[in-house]
Amino acid sequence: MLRPLLRTPRTHATRLLAHPAHRFSSRRHISLDPNQSIYISESTNPYFNLTLEDWLFKYKPPKEPLLLLYRDSPCVVIGRNQNPWKEVNIPALNEAGIPFIRRRSGGGTVYHDLGNTNFSIHLPRSEFDRHATAQVILRAVRSLDLDANVNDRNDICVGPYKVSGSAYKIVKERAYHHGTMLISSGLSTLGEVLHVSKDAMITKGVASVRSPVRNLCDFQPNITHEAFVDAVVQAFRDEYGISAPVREVEENESSSIPYIRDGMAELPSWDWAFGQTPEFTYTVQQSFPWGDVAAKIRSKHGIILSCELSSGNLPVQECLEELAAELEDKPYAFVDDASLYMDLTGPVGEVWHWIKAEMSR
Repeated sequence: MLRPLLRTPRTHATRLLAHPAHRFSSRRHISLDPNQSIYISESTNPYFNLTLEDWLFKYKPPKEPLLLLYRDSPCVVIGRNQNPWKEVNIPALNEAGIPFIRRRSGGGTVYHDLGNTNFSIHLPRSEFDRHATAQVILRAVRSLDLDANVNDRNDICVGPYKVSGSAYKIVKERAYHHGTMLISSGLSTLGEVLHVSKDAMITKGVASVRSPVRNLCDFQPNITHEAFVDAVVQAFRDEYGISAPVREVEENESSSIPYIRDGMAELPSWDWAFGQTPEFTYTVQQSFPWGDVAAKIRSKHGIILSCELSSGNLPVQECLEELAAELEDKPYAFVDDASLYMDLTGPVGEVWHWIKAEMSR
């Protein structure tokens, strides 16, 4: 019954996500296999890199360690079980032309750009220890003459400032620890796109833990992406006794791999980006010249389950109840005026435009 209603949000969501996966294409056609130990992606397409990571996690022989390093063009990456309307400043993203992407692991929301380097360490589940993998990255950072430490969340810090955040995934015989390393990232943009204040939105999803952050270049001005990559590769080799060469990966090497093609197509889709959002309730109030209105919207998987609108203005209340009924089963934040079969003039129209703006921000 909901399928026809989802056709419209997919179209709007494509505009909201701003950068479909094909925008970051590269050129080379060589077969790619998951049997190497150290991979460095030459692509900066976040849809490709996140899917490459997932493919390696799925198909790498489970008893062997693996390291992946990559950078992404600007994007915001949210955790598998997070709420984009709670975690991301969507108007700021739209203004900057930056997409958000829901990754396949848990954890919090992070900002990626070319000043940020991402690492991913995959291990057999029986050998996986979050603290031990954090120590690998810590040794790499310290080898660059930085006085870094690991906090109780296994984040890398320099002094009181976080320079790297982490997330984890464990499935069957395999596990990984992946994270970001802020080297020379655009922290002003990071602050803008992750600045959200929605205390009235109560979600069953995972909330991000906000921390003060800095770039490594604030403490070591000459540090580069290449230097960090070399340091992590060496620390990984030392920890796991790996002597195999580095495998550089170009995006078009995956052109013959259906899993990667399909994964890249899934990430920017409405069903994945918004349709995986855990249940949440958003309660807001607004004053109008003719009276006050309270709204309580409950949504799950991107669909409005219920909407309650109440006003002390009795003549308006009946129209508000009609509007609330019309909003049920519609996609949250992607409701067109034309899909509401009612008169949207007068007070009810004012309430609708207010609710529409609240859902979209």
